[in-house]
Amino acid sequence: MSEKDEEIVKEEAAEETEAAAEETPAAEVADPKDEEIAKLKDQLMRNMAEYDNYRKRTAKEKTEMMPDITARVVTEFLPVLDNLERALATDCTDENYKKGVQMIYDSFNETLEKLGVEKVPAEDFDPSMHQAVQQVQSDEHESGKIVTVFQNGYRIGTKVLRFAMVSVAQ
Repeated sequence: MSEKDEEIVKEEAAEETEAAAEETPAAEVADPKDEEIAKLKDQLMRNMAEYDNYRKRTAKEKTEMMPDITARVVTEFLPVLDNLERALATDCTDENYKKGVQMIYDSFNETLEKLGVEKVPAEDFDPSMHQAVQQVQSDEHESGKIVTVFQNGYRIGTKVLRFAMVSVAQ
């Protein structure tokens, strides 16, 4: 194609474009209301997505915080459990009173079990779960075994809430 042919084709295309623009001016110019509606729809969709992400994020944070909150609350109640154990260990002349304390203690332990709290086992000394406050000579126990538990330890899963205070055989 020569330069003249190219110019003719370009001129014809330009004339067709001008003619089409003159025939349908309303079709090319968008209605301002339609533009506003599209803008508002886009904004609404973005806000809905942002809210959905916020809801998911807060639900995840809440789920992650629950074990820590449970551990903090249970730790505050452990002295009460210790006092109930001491009350059960003492002599009492009123059997009904002792039975009532036993019922409270059992109920307390059931609640702790529902929360996933368990006593730290007191067989072999494990520094990650026990605090040795005394070493004793013992012919009955092997070295490294727990002889006496002074205060029970508690854990939730692998997280230790309170270390067990124990005496260990040498």
